Amino acid sequence: MKFRTDEFEGKMKKTIAAYTDNLSVIRAGRANPEILSRVTVDYYGAETPLMQVADVRASDARTLLVTPWDPSLVKKIEKAILAADVGITPQNDGKTIRLAVPHLTEERRRELKKQIERMGEDSKVAIRNIRRDAVTKAKADKKEGTLTEDEEKAAEKDIQTLTDSYIKEVDAVSERKIKEVMAI
Repeated sequence: MKFRTDEFEGKMKKTIAAYTDNLSVIRAGRANPEILSRVTVDYYGAETPLMQVADVRASDARTLLVTPWDPSLVKKIEKAILAADVGITPQNDGKTIRLAVPHLTEERRRELKKQIERMGEDSKVAIRNIRRDAVTKAKADKKEGTLTEDEEKAAEKDIQTLTDSYIKEVDAVSERKIKEVMAI
């Protein structure tokens, strides 16, 4: 019987997806609707994602425009954005909310770079933990007699190759985001 790495590869893919999703919230000095992706609004008693109750778009390179489908939500959306602490103060004109994205200072760029590097390292640790679980399972399968010693060694080699490729992918994602943040 051959050791199946599909389950562990799926977990590694989810780790990369979660990391990419977490990075989308970090703003790089440009107006990006993704920075509001985690904002929720009290919509008739239910916490609802902002993107489901309003149109959020970049009107220019430095301005986000939030237009609620229901105009009575403008005040609630403004409060939700302030409560979410995205680092931008909303400006309410009664119908829409404008968010002027400030320029990033050099110091803030360095802080964001360190934050991205920390998040990348956390993702690598998660991938290594998945590798450890996979190797443990391969050893347990060998102990049970469902894998031979050669199959166990081949499985460990496959798992290591898989781990190396996903670690490289984390590095590539980190590098792209750092380049985006450090660009003036």
